[in-house]
Amino acid sequence: MKTLKPLLLFIPLCFFLSCQGPYDKPPKKPVKIGLADAVAAKASKEKAESESESGEKEESAVDLVDFDNKGVGPVKSVELGDEIDQDMADAGKETFNSLCVACHKLDSRFVGPALGDVLDHRSPEWVMNMILDPNKMLEEDPIAKKLLEEFGAPMADLGLSEDQARELVEYFRTLK
Repeated sequence: MKTLKPLLLFIPLCFFLSCQGPYDKPPKKPVKIGLADAVAAKASKEKAESESESGEKEESAVDLVDFDNKGVGPVKSVELGDEIDQDMADAGKETFNSLCVACHKLDSRFVGPALGDVLDHRSPEWVMNMILDPNKMLEEDPIAKKLLEEFGAPMADLGLSEDQARELVEYFRTLK
């Protein structure tokens, strides 16, 4: 009788488990939505809504070309040589790949704008000031304000030095 009781409990358990198979329900797939996807989706939706309301397509802040705007910050003038300083560009590439790729891609929109052609739209001073003091730029610079409006995510202050910002500009020069 002592062995019969566990056996009577074990048999229905085996029967129950054998009826459950992987074919009963399709496996659930995890849904991954990263910050970049969410921000891009929100910005895209808002842009589509503003276009449909106004009936005309508003120019993206990324496409604005303004070389006269030097931005707001410590950099007032940048001397770019005729030749690219490859050591400086390599250091800038390393900085970009370690810090900037979290929010930027070179050839497509991500959390922030694509940066491969940034020097075709902005002055080197503006780029450096945005890198060095993004908070001040977002408060006072009209282009930075438009970018924040368009992308919905402020640029992070990474605490880079002026030399590192200059190296990034030199790296961006190699991408033309």
